[in-house]
Amino acid sequence: MKENIIDFKRILIFLIIAISLSNIFRFDVFGTKEILQKLPTWMYLISVVLLEGSGVFIGALIAIYLLRKDRKTSISFYGTSNRKGLLMSAIPIVLLTIIGVKNDYEININLYGLIVVLGSLIYCIMEEFGWRGYLQEELKNLKPVKRYLIIGFIWYFWHLTFLTEATISENLFFLGMLLFGSWGIGQVAESTKSILASACFHLIIQIMMFNSLIKNGLDGTQKLIILGVSVFLWILILKKWQNKYELKSLNEEQSPNR
Repeated sequence: MKENIIDFKRILIFLIIAISLSNIFRFDVFGTKEILQKLPTWMYLISVVLLEGSGVFIGALIAIYLLRKDRKTSISFYGTSNRKGLLMSAIPIVLLTIIGVKNDYEININLYGLIVVLGSLIYCIMEEFGWRGYLQEELKNLKPVKRYLIIGFIWYFWHLTFLTEATISENLFFLGMLLFGSWGIGQVAESTKSILASACFHLIIQIMMFNSLIKNGLDGTQKLIILGVSVFLWILILKKWQNKYELKSLNEEQSPNR
C-alpha cells in the first residue's frame, strides 16, 4: 500500500532543493549580503533569514504536496490547537523584547530583541516545515529510533558544517545536538501535530547556542532566564494541550455513528 511506502524520490527532491538553495545564501555564494546591506538594517536582517531558510521551506512545500497525493498527513502549521501554538510562540517574543539584545547596529536593545526573535522564529518555522512537516511524515512508518536518527543525520548534512572551519569535535557535538533535537522536537510534533510548537523548541536551541543574530547580545544569565521561563510555561501548555487532544479523541471514538 502507498500509505506505508517511503518515496526516496520525494526525499531526494526535498534534499536537492533544501541543500542547494539554502546554502547558496548561507555561504553567500553570489555576494547577496553585500547587496542586501543597502536596505535598512531590520529589513537586511529579516531578508537574510528568509533567504537562508528558503531552500528547506520551498523543498518541504513541494515534497509535502507530492506526499499528500499518496496519503494524508497529520502535522500542520497550527496542529490540533491554534491558540496554544500562538501562546507558545508569544512567550519568547515577549521575553526577548523585554530583556533586549545588545548589538553592533546601534539599534535600541529592546527593538533589536523583537527583530531578532521574530526573524529567528520565522527561520525556525521554515526549517520545521522540512524536518517535521515533511520528513517526519515521510518516515512516520519507521520505528522511532530509526526515524529520528535518519532525520538527525539529514538535518546535519543539510547544514554542510563539515565544509566549514569547524573542528571534528565541533562537528560531532553539532551532530549529537541535532540527533537529540530530532528526537526531542519530534516528540513535540507527535503530541501537538504542530509545526509552530516544534519551531518554538527549535528557537530556544537557536537562542542558547547557534543564533548568529544574537552572538554576544545576551549573557549567560539572560539566556538561562529565557530558557527556564519558556520551557516551564511550554510544558504547562503542552500538558493541557495533550489532555484536551486526548479527551477530544476519546469523545470522537465514543460518539455513535450517524
